Parts: sequence; C-alpha cells; structure tokens
Amino acid sequence: MKKIYITRKILDAGIKMLTDKGYEVDINPKDRPLTHKELVKALSKKPYDAVLTLLTDQVDAQVFDACPTAKIFANYAIGTNNIDVNEAKKRGVYVTNTPGGGADRVAEHAWALILALTCRVVESDEYMRRGKFNGWNPMIFHGMKLAGKMLGIIGTGRIGADVAHRAVNGFGMKLVYYDVKRNEELEKSFGAVFCPAVDEVLKNADVVSIHVPLLPTTQHLINAERLAMMKKSAYLINTSRGQVVDENALVSALKNGVIAGAGLDVFEFEPKLAKGLAKLSNVVMTPHIASGTLEARLEMATLSTTNIIQVMEGGVPQNNVV
Repeated sequence: MKKIYITRKILDAGIKMLTDKGYEVDINPKDRPLTHKELVKALSKKPYDAVLTLLTDQVDAQVFDACPTAKIFANYAIGTNNIDVNEAKKRGVYVTNTPGGGADRVAEHAWALILALTCRVVESDEYMRRGKFNGWNPMIFHGMKLAGKMLGIIGTGRIGADVAHRAVNGFGMKLVYYDVKRNEELEKSFGAVFCPAVDEVLKNADVVSIHVPLLPTTQHLINAERLAMMKKSAYLINTSRGQVVDENALVSALKNGVIAGAGLDVFEFEPKLAKGLAKLSNVVMTPHIASGTLEARLEMATLSTTNIIQVMEGGVPQNNVV
C-alpha cells in the first residue's frame, strides 16, 4: 500500500482522490504549519512514498534525508521556492507545483487591493463603524481615478497578463511593463509599452503591481532606492512573494510619504509583519489569501494529488519542475 503524507489539511476532494486509490494517507493534525523540526519528525515515522507540501514547509536536504523513500514532493502552490529543487534533482525526486491554480483569482485579488486603496475603502469603512459619519462631505477620503492612469506590471505571466487585461478593458488604463522577456501579445492586445528595466516602470506608473516568482534575482527587487523612484502619488501592490519587497524599506517609504500607499497579500517575514506596518493607515493587508476561493483551492488540491497519483502509477507528473 502506497503511503502519502500531507503536511496540512486540504480540501476533502483531493484527499479522496488518494484514498480511492487505496493509498494510506496521513495528515498533519495541527491547524498550523509544521515547524522544520516537526516536519522532519513526521516524515521519519513511516516510509512514505509521496509528500504533499504547502508553501509554508521548508524542504531541504534534512527533510529529504528524513524521507528517503519519497518519489515526489507535490507542492500545493504555484511557486516552489520553499523546496530545494536542486537537492531533489540530485536525489531523483520529482517536485511539482499547481500552475494556474487560482491565477485568475490572484488577478482579481490584486484588483481588490488596487480598488481598496484608490477608493479609500478600508479607511472609509472604519470611519463609518466609529460613528463619525455626519452626512455627505466633499472634503473627505479623496481617492484616485483610474481611467487614463498608468498601470505598471512587473512580471507578465498568467497573473500579470490577467491584471493587464482587466486594467485596459475594465478601467481604461494605460500599461507599461517589465519582464525578462518581451510579451508581444500584451503589446498587441492592450497597447502595453515594454520597459527594458524595472526602474522605468516605477518612474512612470501610477499603480505598480508585482507578479514575479521569488528568485535570487527578485529578492528585494523593490528596495528603498527603487521606492524612491516612484511617484509620490503612486501605489504599490504585491500579490507575488513577500521577500520581493524590502518590507522595512516599504514601511519607511509609507511613513514618509515617498509613495501614497501599498496593498499587500504577502509579507517578507510571514506570519510576522515588519515593525510599524500594521499601524499605517495607507496600507491595505490581507493574510495571503489571493488564491483563496473554493474553486482555486479545489483546483490546487486536485492538481497536486493528480501529480502524486501519476508518479505512484509509474508515470511522470504533469507539473514536474525538476
């Protein structure tokens, strides 16, 4: 009987796919991520054939050593920066992800953050709940009109392209973008202007939305120097990976009026926040839920378990990244 370990509860549909195959499935009973030590201990208990991991699990050589029988680590995420992919490759272990799992939902969430900031939604909601509303007042909560403004996109994969589509067709915005490779389809379909450097996007955009993977080249891609390049009236949106933005530099920029505001779904020190971030009124934060719809979670659960089943049946997983 094949043995599978799941590091945190996922939707039952995914688990059922495994049990219907007759696999023995063990699930972390704690309603929180396992620490590295706990993960190593859990995987040492049985000769597991596959492990389904979440983005919060740090999978390194020690984890692979604890589970030498595993043929696949199926990551329940679009990214795999939490797994030492090179180490997996050395050991002949498959690593898979869930590409497209919730991509459209992440784009929607980026827009939710953009609108919350430019329409001053969170501040206005708090104002109402505190009983401060005394009737219509033309001098409060001035936002920013989006039509005709410039949206800058850093990273034009599926999510970035979806954000661009909504910007042009939904809000009548103009587009500038940066990517390591020109996106001719984006230019043709939406009139997007390619910038050969990130700096050019930051200097020209009224709203900057980040959609890049976490790589050595993208860690702290947005730092104090680059924040200072942005317009004082501009907003920064991050639904990619927390470490892409130097969060301490961002706090300083928000405090000192270097930029107008930020919308964040990911954080550099998750689950902790940089000192002072939570006290700022010009930042809107959500707890890493950009892909958090039932539809997206179902797609991610079934994709990750499908990859496991394919390997257990002697095949190659469809979403192999090694």
